[in-house]
Amino acid sequence: MEFIRRRIERQIIGLTGLALGQLDFENPKGDPGLFGPDSVTWRVHGDFTSMMIGGISALLLQMLHPLALAGVWDHSNFRKDMLGRLRRTGQFISGTTYGTRKDADWLIERVRSIHQQVVGIAPDGRHYAASDPDLLTWVHVAEVSCFLKAHLRYLNPHLSGEDQDRYYAEIALVAERLGARDVPKSRQEVADYLEAMRPQLFCDARCLEVVRVLLAAPAPSAMTKPFGLLMMQAGIDLLPEWAGATLGLQHRPWQRRFVRTWVWRMAPLLRWAMRNGAVHRARRRMGLAPR
Repeated sequence: MEFIRRRIERQIIGLTGLALGQLDFENPKGDPGLFGPDSVTWRVHGDFTSMMIGGISALLLQMLHPLALAGVWDHSNFRKDMLGRLRRTGQFISGTTYGTRKDADWLIERVRSIHQQVVGIAPDGRHYAASDPDLLTWVHVAEVSCFLKAHLRYLNPHLSGEDQDRYYAEIALVAERLGARDVPKSRQEVADYLEAMRPQLFCDARCLEVVRVLLAAPAPSAMTKPFGLLMMQAGIDLLPEWAGATLGLQHRPWQRRFVRTWVWRMAPLLRWAMRNGAVHRARRRMGLAPR
């Protein structure tokens, strides 16, 4: 059983930012980083399954904004290296959540520097910049709203409303450090923001290409292929109904039941296998017992 557990864990870690190295989550001892173990952010970001599903859903939602899509389209190699993009995104999220203060600061400054170089003109003639405060707010809200939704669906549906609001208030720190402004910090503010943004969102040929690339992305190994397919469909299922309809990605009721049932069955196995993820290493740094 231990051999099987370690093999599953290696496959999972290979999909995460831990595969890139660079960050030491276990030292220096006692460093709480940006949030610390008592934060809701540590709880919400600590489950690989829900974060993977939320991340897929967030990417699809983010791409409905034409300027966000233009920046990724013109300045990212995601079409050729989807796994690399997944790892880099995962490194930023895990590092700013569970890393030391020094590493979190380094990641934020590195991304700010990259954003300064991401400028261009979208197909509709508008200029875009990844450092645009309003665009940063959109990317942030799309992301964290999907993370929380996945957490509620697949890990802890009983997370209190107060803690959900705490999560949004805590994680806004990262967005603000990146340069976002007027960041929503509660469930109601997030809901109002997403509704207000809908007139600016639409699906075009580039969006459909992102969907095609995601659905066709090769699995890192034969072992991870069924898991990857399931996570993809769960991410689609997690989208707001209006977003799924806009992208032409709508599940029938039986498909929703099938996807959710199999995620609920698979997630406990992955949680059993993962003992050396970012959250586990950070807990050791803080002298806390494993979970």
